[in-house]
Amino acid sequence: MFEHFTDKAIKSIMLAQEETRRLGHSLVGTEELLLGLIAQGTAVAARVLRDFGVTLEDARYSVENTVGRGSRMVSSELPFTPKAKQIFQQSFQEAKQLGHNYIDTEHLLLAIIQDRNSVASQVLVNLGVDLTELRTHVISTIAELTAATTAKGQGSSFRGNTQNQKATLEEFGTNLTKLAAEGKLDPVVGRQQEIERVVQILGRRSKNNPILLGEPGVGKTAIAEGLAQRIISQDVPDLLADKQVISLDMALLVSGTRFRGDFEERLKQVVSEVQQSGNIILVIDEIHTLVGAGSLEGGMDAANLLKPALARGELQCLGATTLDEYRKYIEKDAALERRFQPVMVSEPSVEDTIDILHGLRSTYEEYHKVQISDQALLAAAQLSDRYISDRYLPDKAIDLIDEAGSRVHLMHSKPSSRALAESEWDSEGIEGNLSPSPTIPIVDQEHIAQIVGSWTGIPVNKLTESESALLLHLEETLHERIIGQDEAVTAVSRAIRRARVGLKDPNRPIASFIFSGPTGVGKTELAKSLASYLFGSEDKMIRLDMSEYMERHTVSKLIGSPPGFVGYDEGGQLTEAVRRQPYSVVLFDEIEKAHPDVFNVLLQLLDDGRLTDAKGRTVDFKNTILIMTSNIGSKVIEKGGSAFGFESSNNQDESRYNQIRTQVNDNLKDYFRPEFLNRLDDIIVFRQLKKNEVKEIAEILLQEISSSIQEKGIILEVTEAFKDHLVTAGYEPSYGARPLR
Repeated sequence: MFEHFTDKAIKSIMLAQEETRRLGHSLVGTEELLLGLIAQGTAVAARVLRDFGVTLEDARYSVENTVGRGSRMVSSELPFTPKAKQIFQQSFQEAKQLGHNYIDTEHLLLAIIQDRNSVASQVLVNLGVDLTELRTHVISTIAELTAATTAKGQGSSFRGNTQNQKATLEEFGTNLTKLAAEGKLDPVVGRQQEIERVVQILGRRSKNNPILLGEPGVGKTAIAEGLAQRIISQDVPDLLADKQVISLDMALLVSGTRFRGDFEERLKQVVSEVQQSGNIILVIDEIHTLVGAGSLEGGMDAANLLKPALARGELQCLGATTLDEYRKYIEKDAALERRFQPVMVSEPSVEDTIDILHGLRSTYEEYHKVQISDQALLAAAQLSDRYISDRYLPDKAIDLIDEAGSRVHLMHSKPSSRALAESEWDSEGIEGNLSPSPTIPIVDQEHIAQIVGSWTGIPVNKLTESESALLLHLEETLHERIIGQDEAVTAVSRAIRRARVGLKDPNRPIASFIFSGPTGVGKTELAKSLASYLFGSEDKMIRLDMSEYMERHTVSKLIGSPPGFVGYDEGGQLTEAVRRQPYSVVLFDEIEKAHPDVFNVLLQLLDDGRLTDAKGRTVDFKNTILIMTSNIGSKVIEKGGSAFGFESSNNQDESRYNQIRTQVNDNLKDYFRPEFLNRLDDIIVFRQLKKNEVKEIAEILLQEISSSIQEKGIILEVTEAFKDHLVTAGYEPSYGARPLR
């Protein structure tokens, strides 16, 4: 019964129940309804009664004199008297006669006045109110309010009285054509083929509903705005010359529809307005929200309500959604799918993106009060395409320009201490009027590179002098922790330098190595020191202990569990770590301990620098250094190979190392598949540590111990004899430096 009642009417009924409890009555009668209408205070009925001099205190006094107070305990449930129920029925009739589709306090008051035998009518008469005059005043007040509220769509009739045809669309839609005429839309550059295809579909007789399909950020919504701009510039066929492009806000359409039928009524009103107008193209962004929108307990959703009009061509609708959501929501409903004609919107190329940025440049220059150079536009398109892999052009390039403009504007809006000092001198008249005019700051490619670096953690800005010096002496820096192993340190340092100056292959990882050799010679330590140098902390290294991947099913731990298995939503240990930290050192420790199927996962990673996780997302490994450590060939290294006796000692060492390296490579070929080894940049065989190298390592370990106990106030002094004793006791060629600890 109460589904057509307004909030104020329901509030007055609740107040009537409170008055019933106050009076100690067990039923809500017409007199309590009257008290509730007066107590509500702000609605039409309360205002009209106030005009007639009726106050809540007088009405309460009159009711108590008429019906008296009750003495019973009042239950929590308060039913209505038959007379009160008749008032509700009569209020429905009063609303219908006035052409209203809702029941408000004024309709309840008219129903009370209509029944002259009710207690409420007697109370009003006792208060000196002329019921006929009161009815006339209520109806005239309703007429005045109806004239003011018709535009909001609240006065539609039970019998279908027509209202202002633009009311609903103006309330729930945005007129893109009007915004285009006022110059409030960003210019749309390119996309000629897509807009032409949209125009062709809109020109059809039936099923003239294009739907734009593409990845997020490729410019689907911009095509709808481009259509509006073309209509304003008269660059469309005569068929579309007088069309209005209106974007419908589905969230606004659904919000506030609390009762069944409210949403359907709004949507049908939108459809009827579009049909009667005949010159409206309805744009619904995120059109998959139609499916299921507004359906409650068997009610029809928006998609089913629109199907008849879409099929007959009575409603021209331009939709936009992503491919995933189209497949998930719209393709499932074949009847809905056939009413739309798909238009694929592909990601633009870097060259097209540069043209788009040129078109948008003036808009962002005006907003941020900066100048954007051509080099900045070029860098935004190229760097976003290369380094930001999980988003799409032109959206990510536009975001770079936007944030760089904001950064430069904020940098120049903060007055420096020097500028403040100069302004003080100027104000004192010491420099007269010689202060320079403020210059417009310029956004260049270096600012774009800094934004890319802050987004991804990948340094792509120009090398500073200090960084250049560090890179040139990277070997010396690494040798502070890695004793010996010149081949490994040199190979890693060269790879870092190539990547930092931009000479690496853009479609492969920075470098990929297998570090092979006996235990305890510094394979893992080199990876740690590299991470410490690049990122300032060993913790930034992504380390995978391959002994945890000894069984076949553990492959899923790297890229994520398949659908239906535990942990599907968590992602893979490798892919998630690299997605969050794309510029990193990835260490596969003890690679030979892993199941052979793990190597199959690494093939595309090594060759193309990409890996697809269990959810189908592509993870970019193009800015990672891949290091795999292995103990394969350690027995060969222990035996030491054989050298010719007549060679010098240096030549003997080098010949022995070359022979060992050849034998280790042969062992690796026996264990790993050719397609795996063929994708690696280098296989580096670590040398066995000599006594003098072990002594240097002992000094490093002693320094670590000294610094740790110094915090406790203990100073450690070590003699050379003790160091020699350490080396003698702890040197074991087969075990490397580990026994020293």
